[in-house]
Amino acid sequence: MYRIFIVEDDEVIGKEIARRLESWGFEARLCDDFRDVVAQFIAWDPQLVLMDISLPFFNGYHWCEEIRKISKVPVMFISSAGDHMNIIMAINMGADDFVTKPFDMDLLLTKVHALLRRSYDFNASHSGIFQHRGVLLNSSAATVTFGDKKAELSKNENRILSTLLENKGRTVSRDTLMNKLWETDSFVDENTLSVNVTRLRKTLASIGIDDLIKTKKGLGYIIE
Repeated sequence: MYRIFIVEDDEVIGKEIARRLESWGFEARLCDDFRDVVAQFIAWDPQLVLMDISLPFFNGYHWCEEIRKISKVPVMFISSAGDHMNIIMAINMGADDFVTKPFDMDLLLTKVHALLRRSYDFNASHSGIFQHRGVLLNSSAATVTFGDKKAELSKNENRILSTLLENKGRTVSRDTLMNKLWETDSFVDENTLSVNVTRLRKTLASIGIDDLIKTKKGLGYIIE
């Protein structure tokens, strides 16, 4: 489930966007402190930010620039200031898309889906983000999220899960996984790999992810 952070000071608009996003299965949260948007962004760790330009204290350009200092998460501006110069300014500050108010809610949802698809599904190996059936792996942060639960992964767990998700639908041989773990500073044999896969399965089970990793006897492992 993707988490979307809405930075919009018009409470009516913000709540309606959140309601529609949640009806589509997203998890949405409204910013409630415009003095420190970044602190809330860090605390919630969203996969997408919807950002207005005109905000109390500091404008959306400022906050987009601050977010870009610490994250590559996609940012979509939603603003009535949709003239040519404001769109150029938004892109220059690091925005990924721009929707002009007033907007059709279905159009906004379509753009949200498209931006998430571009950012995570199509470019997973480059962004370090992998998503599959509600499981969200941030390999850069070594965390895996499922619903509202998150678990931290060890270096080896992260490498195994990243490799399997990058090759989802295909069996990954034990030799391939051992080569991935060989990049760490410890020797890896057949038993070491089995132990690490078992630990990864237990970590996933602790946040409600069961039977994600299937064993293909004599071949390796697969995420279907």
